[in-house]
Amino acid sequence: MAHAKSTDPNIFILPDLGEGVHEAELISWKVSEGDTVEEHQILAEMETDKALVEVPSPRAGTIKTLHGSDGEILFVGNPLVTYEGGGDDTPSDAPSKPASSKSKAPAKGSSSTNNGAPSEEREDAGTVVGAMGADLGGVSAKDGKALATPAVRRLARDMGIDINTVIGSGMGGRVLAKDVKAFTGGGAITRAPGGEGLQPSLATAPGFAGGLEAPPSGRAAAPPPAQQAQIPAGADTARIPLRGVRRTIANRLRESVNSAVHFTVMDEADVSALDALRKQLGAASGEKVSFLPFVCSAVARALTGQFGSLNATVEGEGTDEMAILQHRAVHMGIATDTESGLMVTVLRDCDKLGVLEIGRQIGAIAGAARSRSIPREQLMGSTFTISNVGSYAGRFATPVINTPEVAILAVGRNREGMVVKDGWFRAGKLMPLSLACDHRVVDGATAALCLAEIVRLLESPNQLLTPARG
Repeated sequence: MAHAKSTDPNIFILPDLGEGVHEAELISWKVSEGDTVEEHQILAEMETDKALVEVPSPRAGTIKTLHGSDGEILFVGNPLVTYEGGGDDTPSDAPSKPASSKSKAPAKGSSSTNNGAPSEEREDAGTVVGAMGADLGGVSAKDGKALATPAVRRLARDMGIDINTVIGSGMGGRVLAKDVKAFTGGGAITRAPGGEGLQPSLATAPGFAGGLEAPPSGRAAAPPPAQQAQIPAGADTARIPLRGVRRTIANRLRESVNSAVHFTVMDEADVSALDALRKQLGAASGEKVSFLPFVCSAVARALTGQFGSLNATVEGEGTDEMAILQHRAVHMGIATDTESGLMVTVLRDCDKLGVLEIGRQIGAIAGAARSRSIPREQLMGSTFTISNVGSYAGRFATPVINTPEVAILAVGRNREGMVVKDGWFRAGKLMPLSLACDHRVVDGATAALCLAEIVRLLESPNQLLTPARG
């Protein structure tokens, strides 16, 4: 894509924050007007749909004007920062000059207008998140500083690594996430004591995989930090702006309720044999294996079998061109608790993965979601979602469909109970399951039969070890 050159090289416009991203919320400024900044110094923290982004300065200079206030929606292609004139340190490939200097947030989902909507001619060539070519819009490695995206810099900080000591393997010596991970020698992502680093896997991530197993020592898990009360001492109430991820969640849920016609079927699976199998697999592999990869495998088998109608999305919602798109590949959405709210990470081609690989990949993307370093493409394109509502407590639920999908499975907290079969009863481990579907697309009988097939697969777990489809 060609990018116009600016007639004013002192204006830094908001760059492309990710493929398909045209606006972002300004969370906070990290500099003030009149400050002298260095190249790569963080100017602002911004939030797109579900990604937290640090925007670095493309050059050294003095800040003249900051365009935007905390909580304001800014558009790609509009001014972010104006530097003092001087020109000696101005990059030759300067960003383009936008049509207006400030934007106001439009209603969510409304079309862009000329009060700040981005156009292709005004988008900056430099990217903060996403593909970065050899020409990085003024962001370059020099004076011993590493060339890396903000997400990779955050990863290095979380791991306690000086990124300037890491040798990059990317284009132009750019430091990649794999370079940072390999720097430790073992490539494992760890959490520093008291820090906010990445999680090694869902098996040890509180509030997610643990919901498919009882918390240690039978203790109830603590509620997610994002949902704790935030009332200051001595105050009766607290006003909390609905912004960032929480605003995105609210908009998405309202969209789902307004469009899909929800109904839910519920059942329990006797996972006693599955519990024994996963422990055997863990002992043989040396990895801690939770129930979740088995649930993913069972769902993938059902969706690639006779219940492919649930592996679908709705296109053209509310228009005459509305249609149902059924998908061959199962791109599994995994609802993940983070400090900022719920994110649906996407495990692509789940039907082609074995149980151990499913577990590893879920752990990696969940850790990236919690560290806010997850690429945007790993939050898009799911065809069916699993939500672990039993992470803390609870059995059954009425989950809200992740539109434009047509179905979602909620997994409750396992419990010991009596299992009756052929007139005999015994103690067993029961897994509550709640399957919600869009009644416009899925009939009640189809949903009930699909859930019965998932239950059958979980109760006959040996076939779940291998991929559902080669």
